[in-house]
Amino acid sequence: MSELLVAEGLSKKFRGLVAVSDVSLTVGAGEICSVIGPNGAGKTTLFNLISGVLKPSSGRLVFDGQDMIRVPAWGFAAHGIGRTFQNLALFKHGTVAENLLVGRHRHLKSGMLAGAFFFGPTRREELAARERVEEIIDFLEIEEIRDRVVATLSYGQQKRVELGRALASEPRLLLLDEMVSGMNQEETEDIARFILDVRDELGISILMIEHNMRIVMDISDRVHVLNFGQKIAEGSPAEISAHDAVAAAYFGTAAGAAR
Repeated sequence: MSELLVAEGLSKKFRGLVAVSDVSLTVGAGEICSVIGPNGAGKTTLFNLISGVLKPSSGRLVFDGQDMIRVPAWGFAAHGIGRTFQNLALFKHGTVAENLLVGRHRHLKSGMLAGAFFFGPTRREELAARERVEEIIDFLEIEEIRDRVVATLSYGQQKRVELGRALASEPRLLLLDEMVSGMNQEETEDIARFILDVRDELGISILMIEHNMRIVMDISDRVHVLNFGQKIAEGSPAEISAHDAVAAAYFGTAAGAAR
């Protein structure tokens, strides 16, 4: 399996605080990988480094053979890295379809003048963007809410819209930050199914932060475990569930004793 994302020795310091320390991980093409760890373990900081929101204090980040350290935050989407956020970042007064169209922005090439008169390439781009948005709406089974204002939707529906907006950018790697947090059992199972479909049907690799251990163990190919900003384990779900250091980080006991 070829490696799509390679992080080597990533560290991030905020003055005297070391939030992430010498973390290395890879995500292979076609893989679903999870990052888990107790609250405050450094998971979201690591995601911010991988998505360009933060620049590392040290370390190396390569995506599809491209050194990403000097790429500006807005350029990560252009290279094919998409992301959802733990705290929803939708345009609450826009409709579902309008929010998904925002995700198509990186694919629009027409300038301001062409856009003002809406002719030629601009019109073709707009039609192609709307066609792709309709495909995503069908894929996520949200046809009945496509024209509703986002602020009127349930939390679970808004989470699905955020996933759709990330997919609209056509990423090759999708970073999912706590996708099922706050969802009921039915919504959680739906999202797990969509994550598998994103990988299997759309060919998008996935790296996700998740506290729901059932989801992690059911759909992950590999799991990376952080604690106090450091990676303490990596392996298959079965290997991680039997790992003493992981059990100690979560439960204060060895895996064998926890069982």
